[in-house]
Amino acid sequence: MAELTAAGPGARRPAASRILRVAGPLVEVANTGRIAMNDLLLLGPAQVPAEVVALTTSRVTAQAYEYTGGLAPGQPCRPLGHPVTARLSPALLGGVYDGLLRPLATAGDRLAPGTATGPAPGPRWRFTPAVATGAQAGEGTAIGEVCTEGGQRTRVLVPPGRGGEVGHVADPGDQAEDAVLAVVGGTEIRAVTDWPVRRPRPVRERVPARHPLTTGQRVIDLLFPVARGSTVAVPGGFGTGKTVLLQQIAKWCDADVIVYVGCGERGNEMAEVIADFAELPDPRTGGRLADRTVIIANTSNMPMMAREASIHTGATVAEYFRDTGRDVVVIADSTSRWAEALREFASRTGELPAEEGYPAGLASALAAFYERAGAVRTLGAGPGSVTVLGAVSPPGGDLAEPVTAHTERCVRGRWALDRDLAYARHYPALSWSQSFSRDADVLTADPAGRDTTGRRAAVAGLLAEADRLADLVDLVGAGALPPPERVSVLAGRLVREGLLQQSALSANDAHCTPAKTAALADAVLAVVARCRSLVASGTPPEDVERADFTPLLRAREDAGPDDTAPVHAARDTVLTALGGPR
Repeated sequence: MAELTAAGPGARRPAASRILRVAGPLVEVANTGRIAMNDLLLLGPAQVPAEVVALTTSRVTAQAYEYTGGLAPGQPCRPLGHPVTARLSPALLGGVYDGLLRPLATAGDRLAPGTATGPAPGPRWRFTPAVATGAQAGEGTAIGEVCTEGGQRTRVLVPPGRGGEVGHVADPGDQAEDAVLAVVGGTEIRAVTDWPVRRPRPVRERVPARHPLTTGQRVIDLLFPVARGSTVAVPGGFGTGKTVLLQQIAKWCDADVIVYVGCGERGNEMAEVIADFAELPDPRTGGRLADRTVIIANTSNMPMMAREASIHTGATVAEYFRDTGRDVVVIADSTSRWAEALREFASRTGELPAEEGYPAGLASALAAFYERAGAVRTLGAGPGSVTVLGAVSPPGGDLAEPVTAHTERCVRGRWALDRDLAYARHYPALSWSQSFSRDADVLTADPAGRDTTGRRAAVAGLLAEADRLADLVDLVGAGALPPPERVSVLAGRLVREGLLQQSALSANDAHCTPAKTAALADAVLAVVARCRSLVASGTPPEDVERADFTPLLRAREDAGPDDTAPVHAARDTVLTALGGPR
């Protein structure tokens, strides 16, 4: 039976041990004196994987990653001498894996115990060398690239801590998945490599995150932008649309690779994600969107320990593709389920509980995860980035609960989802009053170079003024307000319905380019300015309110994702109806 993962060079080879006690997922084995914390064990004849979580002089306590039915005292336990390790490869792209990076697409109804990690054995791929025999190659140097079935080209790098003279380079052409592609300083270089999931991969240096990540969602790209290499928390109660929003970002953002981690989510939602990605065309390559996506599906009915590992596995996969010079987005849905796994694990090991039963190390664990994001110069001196978007599911929508509170201390942005907006069928239900972006100050231009600071400030001002008047309108009605305030209420409605609202079911409106976002924002601002001018010149506010704003409100769905001409036409139609020069 295949091992869970292969041991790396120099791995310890501890002596085999015996199971002493089985208590659900907790298993105690005899301590041989050569077992370390976090080591991986294979339990029983079925080789059920488990991780060492506690040590005494005579016993080792391990937490199993799978169902322990059938394990019994006296059965063998084989320590592997290394921690949980991911088998990384360019063939990961387009695959679906569990929390330990074991392939699910070829697993049938269920994974057999001890199934190997990493991509399933696949066909040969085409190798193109980039170095010559006798050249010097340091860590992170690209010795060539391979082209996978989906057409994705991935550089093969000298591993961290290795380097020297190139003693051998494989010939260009088709190579087996695990073939030796080069020998550098006596080290065999393959396209497949192993890496411990809880250890961040090294980089040459971290650099400031100053380039925007376009998500395709107007409310985000305009008001709360995120930089490549930044971090964002997405808190929201049940039914507010977190999963749909993150799926939309995964489908339409301009990252090179998407790592989607479904941590503790419902199986039907993960099935929908997998089906959608398999069918959607990639607007950048013309192939399938799935060909540049890695899905880690660890649903709510999967083992708790695998759920805890899935977040680290996703970060490790993202860092692997980052090191090849790509911009990667990690979508973790949701970190609350991960934190619940930490709480369950802590209670089983007898750790003293802290706030709401979570372990005392929750804040450190969250910070360590988000710290793996960043814009960097890789070991090969090229640019790369990992952007982390983490959904948070606070019980009852309480944003003061521990997971949300600790997360907000270590992220650069918050996209808070509002239950009232969701119930009003305003999607994305992102609250402009509770959300923020610390990247907005440095991202002063969109990818086309247009300045966004003034436009963002103007839209945010209209929303703030409309929110200020909302309670007063509910109390006395809009008709009792002075004319300028009535225009402010109207302006808030135009911004919400004509600009920020977005339909995930519309082919034209599911995603939006920066050009269309700018055109819609400018159109709304121009119409609001005309309304203010008319009221200031003596026009009764009720006459302005009776104007037909339908062309402006429908422009977002009438225009294509990158089409600005219909938006300009709708603006001119409304301005003409209001009267005065265009």
